[in-house]
Amino acid sequence: MTAFEEMAVMPELGQAVEEMDWSLPTDVQSEAIPMILGGGDVLMAAETGSGKTGKVLVAHPPDSVSLKDLKGKGKLLTKAHGGGGKWKMNVYDRGDAMAIDPEGSLCQARDPQGWHGTRSNKAVTGKGKYYYEAEVTDEGLCRVGWSTDKASLDLGTDKFGYGFGGTGKKSYGRQFDSYGEAYGMNDVIGCYLDLENGDIKWSKNGVDLGKAYTIPQHLRTERFFAAVVLKNAEMSFNFGGHPFKFPPQKGTYVGLNQAPQKDVIESRIMGSGAVNAKPAPNAPQAIIIEPSRELAEQTFTQIQKFKVHLSNPSIRELLIIGGVNVKEQVDVLQKGVDIVVGTPGRLEDLISTGKLTLHQVRFFVLDEAERLMYFPTWIDLKGADAVPETVHHVIKNIGCNSIQIQPIASMKTRILWKC
Repeated sequence: MTAFEEMAVMPELGQAVEEMDWSLPTDVQSEAIPMILGGGDVLMAAETGSGKTGKVLVAHPPDSVSLKDLKGKGKLLTKAHGGGGKWKMNVYDRGDAMAIDPEGSLCQARDPQGWHGTRSNKAVTGKGKYYYEAEVTDEGLCRVGWSTDKASLDLGTDKFGYGFGGTGKKSYGRQFDSYGEAYGMNDVIGCYLDLENGDIKWSKNGVDLGKAYTIPQHLRTERFFAAVVLKNAEMSFNFGGHPFKFPPQKGTYVGLNQAPQKDVIESRIMGSGAVNAKPAPNAPQAIIIEPSRELAEQTFTQIQKFKVHLSNPSIRELLIIGGVNVKEQVDVLQKGVDIVVGTPGRLEDLISTGKLTLHQVRFFVLDEAERLMYFPTWIDLKGADAVPETVHHVIKNIGCNSIQIQPIASMKTRILWKC
């Protein structure tokens, strides 16, 4: 077992790293990889050549996607389920900044300025009584409840959805009224829907907050989805696939997963909508954006080295940068790719023309983007200005008829300088 495998890095990557003569993690890798594997944002500073790029490609949080399972698990995002399938939040029915994990049970929106919502992949109708739980797993503003497919994703701001927010307000038709009490980090909100009597209510940590709404008669035949809208917040959802933390009294409400199939209707917003649909070839599952062509090429080269032992399935990568024939890049896209590394300009061109689609992206790396991060773990290993032994520099003094290379005595390496 390599030192990297002891840090929970997958064996295939560990073997590739060992063959690259990385016998031990660098300082920045030792500090950062455990933090990344634990989840959350990590912001670090270290000198050039310290192994920052390798750290990003080797480590992946357990609820994220690895190089090995990019293709195998990607189908979870495109497979359409019938009435008997698993309930989850719908990756095709969500706001621009709403992130949903592969299991469809954890939702996160990191936009501090706007609200972003999503609905479940299934809805209930008929006369049953249904329940699900939503737990606040990070600080922020939340609103959770029920909506029809006619509602906007901004839950509770029209007359087709009902929400209960963390500030202790219930909302319907943009009318916000005091209800229950405020809730926040680690609180579990129970969401109740009684289609027999047309009632909606919520609970907080098992305490019933009382009836909040009576559904108008003309809405009682609609399809009702579990729904949430978040503002710089995160919530996890349990539709009954595992035991509830605060189950309703036996014989009253049932979890959405236990709803009879005859009363369950699949969302119309399901991407391709075909059972066992294959991912679109021009829809990668990982995108890495670099600020310069040089950094993109460097990252792309590292991916090719790290993937050498990954097979069944193999990983297909593509470098998208300017200065290269775009037709060649499009041809590769049409054959199918899993990871795209590129620079903003060319990526924007391909996205705007529909040649590169983003609906299947599950893993996104934006390099040099520390200003977009919220409450990151800070790792500063830069210290005094230094150049590691892995970086070789020279001074090139270019004269009229000759080139002189001058070593710098005070440094083990030399500085490249074109004048």
